[in-house]
Amino acid sequence: MVNKVYSNRISEYTHENGGRVLILFLLFLLVIYSFLNYGFGAFTVVCCVPILVIIILATFRYRMLCFWLLVVVNYFLQWHGLKLPSGIPMSMYNEMLEIILLVLVIIDAKDAKLERITNLMLLGLFLWCGFCTLEILNNSCGLGINVGAWYMGTRMMAFQLLYAFLTFSLYIKNPKILIRYLFIWGSLALFASFWIWKQANIGLTHSEEVWLYGAGSNTHIIQNGTLIRYFSIFSDAANFGIGIASTAVAFIIFGITSKIKKHRIIFLIIGLASAWAMFPTGTRTAIACFIAGFMVYIFLSKSVKIAVPFTVIFSTFVFIIVFTNIGQGNQQIRRMRSAFNDNDPSSNVRKINQEAIKSYLKDAPWGLGVGIWNSGGIPTNNKFHKVFSTPADSEYVGIWIRTGVIGLTVFLISNGIMILGACIIVFFRLKSPSLRGIGAGLTCAMISQQVGGYGNMVLFQFPNCLVFYGGLTIVYILPFIEKEWTEWENKELAKQEEKNRLKLEQKLAKRV
Repeated sequence: MVNKVYSNRISEYTHENGGRVLILFLLFLLVIYSFLNYGFGAFTVVCCVPILVIIILATFRYRMLCFWLLVVVNYFLQWHGLKLPSGIPMSMYNEMLEIILLVLVIIDAKDAKLERITNLMLLGLFLWCGFCTLEILNNSCGLGINVGAWYMGTRMMAFQLLYAFLTFSLYIKNPKILIRYLFIWGSLALFASFWIWKQANIGLTHSEEVWLYGAGSNTHIIQNGTLIRYFSIFSDAANFGIGIASTAVAFIIFGITSKIKKHRIIFLIIGLASAWAMFPTGTRTAIACFIAGFMVYIFLSKSVKIAVPFTVIFSTFVFIIVFTNIGQGNQQIRRMRSAFNDNDPSSNVRKINQEAIKSYLKDAPWGLGVGIWNSGGIPTNNKFHKVFSTPADSEYVGIWIRTGVIGLTVFLISNGIMILGACIIVFFRLKSPSLRGIGAGLTCAMISQQVGGYGNMVLFQFPNCLVFYGGLTIVYILPFIEKEWTEWENKELAKQEEKNRLKLEQKLAKRV
């Protein structure tokens, strides 16, 4: 009855003010068109104020919806088929959502679980963010101090890691939210795996073709044009290949350690689909990431029943890849296998480039500066121009160039502290085998990602940075929710047993 009265009021208002309603609707369409094509103009900003107010009010009421929006938006930001409004830095979408979520926590501080952020990961992040803050004074190239360029570089190299840590620490509050997050992440990974299959077997979208045959042609159309490296919804094949390999590590470990049958099946499907999806990328480092993640898990499993068969299966896989020619007829597998070839030309070029960079950076122990790529570059008459114009090839080399040997050392120590802390939690503090499996999966995925950073520019890329640094953050939360987890898991297992009992009764009844 109330809905009918409300509907009648809307109809009456529309009938009496039809012209105004039509004008407002047309203005709204014009705002959307202006936003999509020209970004934030003055007219767009003014017209979007009411919408912004509604969004802010909605986030107060449904704050977890804002968190899930962050998780989903982060995954699609670099999809070549997605047209984003011009004039807005890509990182701003993530950053604004994270800031909104953190502001909501500050406003409602009495419900915040701030004790969850005081840990070794925060120490590691403060160490790295503190160093990057000091980099504002770096003037190794003699071009002066550019605060704007420094901030743009530091946002991507340091601050986004801190935002991810704080957001995940404060919003992954209980087992239900944790499981929901794993399912959303898994669903996104499944979609990405489907999309790379679609690219390889059905075809690319127009936007993807434009990028592949334009900016991506040198690195993604190889072997005289006979092999295409597919990239799914990520920025490039290396970013996707390493990210999905690390995802496969996590979900396979989740699957083999979960006690709940339906979760075990779903996690294993996601893990195996992700493992398959790394091959069409032709990213050789992905194989090394996959192997590294599982090697660490053998030590973190704390279970002979898991470690022994796991080691046998994993060793068989490595043996097939490294020492046999099985699957050699497939170009993608042949390319992946070349990662273990010490005489690979691509690997040799990287070594030559790194030796050249090393000779120049002897005079710049603090690096060229974290914002040098955002400041317009280095003039050709500058002695560091050669380093600036040499491809970094990997995240670690990129950090080395920007922050020097001092910065690279600080970054390694910071990440070492964070990963060591996570390993201690998994190995010593968690008692629940299934929760330990989640912690081990997230820790091994992070280590896998770090191996990827040695070979490619992936650590600070979307969506990997939020996914894996956020995932490592979850490991530090697990001891706080272990009691709730055990209670929740026992309830789910009881439901599972009841379903099995009813099925058995029905089966016995049919026999009678």
